[in-house]
Amino acid sequence: MHTPSDAPAALPVLSARSGLPALPLLPQPGGVRDLVQASWVRSSASRLDPDAVPEPTLLDDSLRAVRDEHPLTRVLGTIQTLLVRHTTDTGLMVAVGDQAGRLLWVDGDHDVRRRAESMGFVAGTDWSETAVGTNAPGTALVLGRAVQIRRTEHFARIVHPWSCTAVPVHDRATGSLLGVIDITGGDDAVAPTTLALVEATALAVEAELHLLTLEDRLARRAARRPSGFTLRRLAAPTVAKAAPAAETTQPAGQTGTTRGHAPLLRVLGRDDALLEVAGDRLVLSGRHAEILTLLAWHPRGLGAEELATAVYGRDDALVTLRAEMVRLRRALEPASLQVLSRPYRVGTPLDLDASQVLAFLDRGAHRVAFAGYVGPVLPGSASPGVADLRTEVSRRLRESLLADAGVDTLLAFARTDEGTDDVELWTACLRLLPGRSPRRAAVVAHLEDLELRLGRVTP
Repeated sequence: MHTPSDAPAALPVLSARSGLPALPLLPQPGGVRDLVQASWVRSSASRLDPDAVPEPTLLDDSLRAVRDEHPLTRVLGTIQTLLVRHTTDTGLMVAVGDQAGRLLWVDGDHDVRRRAESMGFVAGTDWSETAVGTNAPGTALVLGRAVQIRRTEHFARIVHPWSCTAVPVHDRATGSLLGVIDITGGDDAVAPTTLALVEATALAVEAELHLLTLEDRLARRAARRPSGFTLRRLAAPTVAKAAPAAETTQPAGQTGTTRGHAPLLRVLGRDDALLEVAGDRLVLSGRHAEILTLLAWHPRGLGAEELATAVYGRDDALVTLRAEMVRLRRALEPASLQVLSRPYRVGTPLDLDASQVLAFLDRGAHRVAFAGYVGPVLPGSASPGVADLRTEVSRRLRESLLADAGVDTLLAFARTDEGTDDVELWTACLRLLPGRSPRRAAVVAHLEDLELRLGRVTP
């Protein structure tokens, strides 16, 4: 991490008369950016002390209450998948704040988060521009757009060693601000690729929240229908890989999510399974994740020998399976979810995120389906049944995209781990791109590289 002396920007200075921060000099060529200058003016007008360290304003129960009621609670899995999992051991941390600038969650590199405590960058602290002056989360909320703040561009001196990128999150239906997503750390935190990543995450979050809102609306309509009538629930795509740290340490019921909906099991792109039931979140790993995934995929149930074969690869593992089922039932008690026998099945309807992706493919909603597909089903599992499910979901997604998807969606899939070596996929992208598209050169170069690496001629 670079030191503040590396930055060319002028610093806020204290007025000799008032002891309050004086306005910085007007920017000179190569000096302070207009965006920063304007923010410093607002910060000085708020009579802030640039040497103050912010302290948490939300503690314990009040923080938990605000978290549970905030819309972004429902999409923490998306943020975890797209941002948090990439910050481990990278010198970066991710913060999610509400529309008032209060940090509700801070996650990422453990050492960085520990160092950030010294400047008050912790959950429950107000980091709005009116509270701490120029900073990416607070200034992004003021401007309503993405903001990058580099080291000494911060108003508070204690933040000068840090850089940050923040993007606000809006309600797509009303345009109102919901909160802000931020990455903080060293110079990597303000790299162009970081900005693109945070912007993409914010867009994914906004899309998922919009679909969840539609889902809520349809569920309310279904509840109002006369007896004897039903309305099929629109399942929103999920883009969650792993629960944030708070989810794995808090007991079930402490974090909020969609209430009144069928339980949802998230297994795409993650080695454990995240079960969401009536607002509770429960992480299942190992055999428990595999068994519940297979039961969700087979809602009518599986016989003991069928399930043993699917989980262990042999039908003579019945004793082992029965012992595991006892442990699974015990693990599911906090979520009030029952697993019945003869055949083994879940006692209530259980949604699977992989099934939701396929449902969107069946409707022709390829972009939405791809947005929900954040990786293979339980990629670390060697269970034969899970492996078959993983292959089927991936195959159906690929075939559907090749048949009907637009070039942007197809290119996005080609750039994933599953698509990067797929010659047919990249060739299809090349055929769909207009002749003068500037993206053709990159696709051609990738195909030539595949030809060399795979030792085959492209179609």
